[in-house]
Amino acid sequence: MIGALVLIYVAVRLWRLTDSCLWFDEIFGAHAAEHSWSGIFWFVAQDLIHPPLFYVLLKVWVGVGGESLLWLRLFPVFFSLLALFPFLHLCGELKLSIRATAVALGFLAVNGSLIKYAQEVRMYSMLLCISLFSIWFFARFFYRGKNIWVLTLVNILLVHTHYFGWLIVVSEVMAVLALQRIKIRHVLGMAGIAAVSFVPWLLTVLRAANAGSDVAQNLGWMKAPGVRSLFELAAASVEPFYFPVNSIDPASVVWVSVPLIALIAAAVIVWFADWKTVENKDRIWLLAIFVVVPVAAAFLLSWTSPYPVWGLRHLIIVFAPASILFAIFLGEMEPAVLRWPMIAAVALLMIAGGVRQFATPPQKQIWCAWEESVSSSVDLQGGTIYTFEDLAAYHAWFATRTSNTRIIKVNGLPGMPEDKAYFLPRGMEGAVQVVDAGDIPPALENSAEKVNFAFRDTRWNEHHQPILFFSQKGYKVRQVYESEPMHGTRVFLGEAAR
Repeated sequence: MIGALVLIYVAVRLWRLTDSCLWFDEIFGAHAAEHSWSGIFWFVAQDLIHPPLFYVLLKVWVGVGGESLLWLRLFPVFFSLLALFPFLHLCGELKLSIRATAVALGFLAVNGSLIKYAQEVRMYSMLLCISLFSIWFFARFFYRGKNIWVLTLVNILLVHTHYFGWLIVVSEVMAVLALQRIKIRHVLGMAGIAAVSFVPWLLTVLRAANAGSDVAQNLGWMKAPGVRSLFELAAASVEPFYFPVNSIDPASVVWVSVPLIALIAAAVIVWFADWKTVENKDRIWLLAIFVVVPVAAAFLLSWTSPYPVWGLRHLIIVFAPASILFAIFLGEMEPAVLRWPMIAAVALLMIAGGVRQFATPPQKQIWCAWEESVSSSVDLQGGTIYTFEDLAAYHAWFATRTSNTRIIKVNGLPGMPEDKAYFLPRGMEGAVQVVDAGDIPPALENSAEKVNFAFRDTRWNEHHQPILFFSQKGYKVRQVYESEPMHGTRVFLGEAAR
């Protein structure tokens, strides 16, 4: 059973791996990896919100195998597969039965969010992997008093992977305070060494902030969490196969996730009804701390700090301990007459979610159309492309960065809205020229020069911007590219002749 689940775990992370192009945040990683060793740390520091370890290892990965889409996507897959090792060892350290281990692995294998981030060239599968190593080594120290120095080294890597890695370290301190205070000196020493190791990076980020980088640009679009956010997190922790690809997609397949949550809640009630006879209670409290502390900390920080930091992708660190908790409640439930029907119901819901997902054709995303549009004509080589969104400008720049095509981002054109969640990375000034709409000159008579402009709209309409803008400037405008519709929107490439 364990072997079959491992095969499923691997297969679903390779399924449709290269169906979609790199999107904005993935491009940032590939862009960072193209910097020199002397430049990569400062480039990442200017982004403010992520430590450098992922980008450094991605640079090594690219140096080994290049920048093909498949090779880049295999980088997060590698960490997702490596995470199986500490996960299974953690189940053994917690003395789970084979049955409960299989249930835990089942939850982990088919979790839609974990599949999504196993295929995204970002640091989240690496965060999951290293956090699992940390929890496993902490469990060894908790139960056996071993591996505190290994745990310390792992946590140094963890906090340099993502700032939410600190919430795992905090959880470990809280677990010792609550359950084994005799070991608090060792754990505080571990946390202190990790903090000292983090000081050079913290100073670099502060220097970047003082140089003009503003975290409001990174986080200002986020909203503080509420009850709905907690439900979405609960649904994501059990959701089989499904994951929202963009902000338009529903957060969950409720006819799958809600019954799964209800089954787990029923198992918890049955479990605690017989709490006095339960053995190994400390593992329940230990796992609960690794779930509750990060969630509570992220929730409180989002309401008390200047900007919210809540995000399902950040809280990927709680999914594995939550899966093990669910597995204990279901897989070790007594009596067996209740256990097996509930496990069977969970399995059927997971299968139903998988059938639904596998039958759904992959969605084509708007960011892929940006790259296709600017790559659609050989005439663009050496030409100029006007864009009106940072999202479009960055994708256009990435698609043409090896040519001498000039990308210009136009600000201030009425009727051209922009998604503030995306902005051109700091540190690439000059790569994309930014101008105001009023600075674009009118067409010159008897000039053969052509420019191109990329934008999105529901349809090509000469009375809509930016077509109207170029027409009023005296340009002759024609359409040269139109993408397939995506959520009612198309990407267009227009040509403007002077």
